[in-house]
Amino acid sequence: MIRTNIDDAKTQLEEIIEAALRGEDVFVTTKDDDGEHVLQLTVTRIEPAVTKRRRPGTAKGLIWMSDDFDEPLEELEEYMR
Repeated sequence: MIRTNIDDAKTQLEEIIEAALRGEDVFVTTKDDDGEHVLQLTVTRIEPAVTKRRRPGTAKGLIWMSDDFDEPLEELEEYMR
């Protein structure tokens, strides 16, 4: 466990990050007008997204449009006047 204040943390940043990556608990304390605050640093590992290469034409035949697709809708007739 690492417990340090904000001023020391500025000079030990690399060590603090390495410790957090190893899974150690890291606490940094700081003071302001509201009193003392303790920050706990945690590491969340995010796996890179695996993407497949897209191939053109793989959805061919799965999508269709009706012949009257571009015709005005009867429901909207009164708004088109």
